[in-house]
This record gives sequence, C-alpha cells and structure tokens, in this order.
Amino acid sequence: MSSSSKKKSAPLPASSAGLLRFFEDETKGYRLDPRIVVSIPIGLIVVSWLLDLLLVVK
Repeated sequence: MSSSSKKKSAPLPASSAGLLRFFEDETKGYRLDPRIVVSIPIGLIVVSWLLDLLLVVK
C-alpha cells in the first residue's frame, strides 16, 4: 500500500492516565455535592431577579 493511498488521520489524543491518578488521591477539605455548587449561584440569580422585579413594580 503506497503512502499516497493512506488516509491522513488526526493524531490520537493524549492518554488520561495522569488525570486518573490525580483523582485517585484523597485530599483534605470539604466535599460538596455538585448539585449544591450549581444550585447556590442559580438561587442567587433568581433572588436577584425577584428583588429587581419587586423594586421596579413599587
């Protein structure tokens, strides 16, 4: 098979072995559920919108 008939493909992505090793380590500190981390900013945004609507109406 000649080199001109081969398809050129993108290089393979880097291995994720380093990431897996990183997440295996236990660290000290608080452990929060991701739902809490997402819901707090969303809740603050909703409260901010509600306050803005209530203050504009009055």
